[in-house]
Amino acid sequence: MKLPASLNSITHRYDDKIREAAIQAANSRIILAGRKASDLSEEELEVIVKEEEDKIRGRIKEKGLLALAALLGLGWWV
Repeated sequence: MKLPASLNSITHRYDDKIREAAIQAANSRIILAGRKASDLSEEELEVIVKEEEDKIRGRIKEKGLLALAALLGLGWWV
């Protein structure tokens, strides 16, 4: 299934923003661990960035579900 060009560009920008935020979070995580990014291999860096991306996407999904529940008035029972 091919996405329309406008939707494809939106998802690409969305993915880019998540990637940038994940890189910043990964850098912070590396610094807090007392290491330098240059000390890690490219594969190790990619794993750390992927973990951070997954965390960000999870938070976005969680907030989306909470917003949907609030919109439907389910906040009183959750």
